[in-house]
Amino acid sequence: MALYPYRLYCRKIDRARNQARYYALAIQPTLFGEIAVVRQWGRIGKRGGEKREVFTTERDAAIRFLMLARKKRRRGYVPVRLI
Repeated sequence: MALYPYRLYCRKIDRARNQARYYALAIQPTLFGEIAVVRQWGRIGKRGGEKREVFTTERDAAIRFLMLARKKRRRGYVPVRLI
């Protein structure tokens, strides 16, 4: 598994459009030795959706992770530092 954890939590808040959304990304190992990119999204304070994509190598998972992170940044999501 990775030396550095891949985790990202972003928010998009637009009061004029009544938007308060979150998007979380993580890379996690599976029980079968593969690597999964886990996505969670929804309205802040509510339970949203979740999707997992399984990859055979950590490199492929990291490429997908970074592609998704760039896509969300272009759409206005801002990374949030969690305590």
